[in-house]
Amino acid sequence: MGLLHPRRLGQIPDQVLADAVDPGASGTTGGRRLGRGRASLPPQPSSDPRLIADRERPGAWFVRVAGTDQSFVDPGDPTWLEFDYVRRVAAVVDQFAPAGQRLRCVHVGGAGMTLARYVAATRPTSAQIVFEPDAGLTAAVRAVAPLPPRCGVKVRARDGRAGLAELPDDYADIVIVDAFAGASVPGELATQEWFAAVARVLDGDGVMIMNLTDQAPLTWSRRTIAGIVPGFAAGRAGPPDRARPATRLALAVEPSTLTGRRFGNLVVAAGGRLDPAAWHRSSAREAFPYRVLAGEELTRWLGGARPFDDSDATASPPPPGGPTVFR
Repeated sequence: MGLLHPRRLGQIPDQVLADAVDPGASGTTGGRRLGRGRASLPPQPSSDPRLIADRERPGAWFVRVAGTDQSFVDPGDPTWLEFDYVRRVAAVVDQFAPAGQRLRCVHVGGAGMTLARYVAATRPTSAQIVFEPDAGLTAAVRAVAPLPPRCGVKVRARDGRAGLAELPDDYADIVIVDAFAGASVPGELATQEWFAAVARVLDGDGVMIMNLTDQAPLTWSRRTIAGIVPGFAAGRAGPPDRARPATRLALAVEPSTLTGRRFGNLVVAAGGRLDPAAWHRSSAREAFPYRVLAGEELTRWLGGARPFDDSDATASPPPPGGPTVFR
């Protein structure tokens, strides 16, 4: 779900896009920049009221569920990332692996499949699974914004818990969790048991990236994030030959949300290959920078919060005043 997304160019490192065009051309500058070289696609009408055509980018769509913009997709340029928080997620993907390197990605929550399209465009041949329980929404999105042929993206009508249970151990390099029921993150995706399930599916030093939304005093986010490290430890328990690197944890958050002035997005990432310092540098280059908390600073912010478990799972707070529409 994207909040307060003023229209402006997103930022993907030039080399990421250059390498996506020519993975062997180190240092080249001929790669396509974000939002440039866009394919011209004829507008396709939609009968689904959840799909809102973008007036400024013909052929692009907002996915609006329960009155809240949850996704933006431009099939003519899948590297155009409209929402701030999506760029924070993509930054972790870009740090994890160079453009052109094949990845195994699992997406919990589909909507417009923005990030699955991004990975397919920047890392062709990647194998991706999207778990989106709303098959009707998936069909509506694909009718106006089809996935490219042979893009490696498979969409399954499953919720996150059921979908991950079907996957083998050590399956994915990256798990991206961006799932909402209406305007709230489901409680079942905020518990230690959920994070144990994610850890089981991640391979070696794989990384989970999760989008949260919350408002002051951010109690729900603190309790959710507090469950990640113990959940990962439980999910990765096993024989010595499955030893894993220590779980690194970091949080990227809009400063106004962190200080309690507004409802907004918090993006949390965890895994052995996570680089919080690099995430901080990329976030600082944005027109509206996110704060990145890690290490002792993040521990202090968590303040000894008690993690959720399945016995007291709680959905995230909805936006104040009800559904939020920004366009």
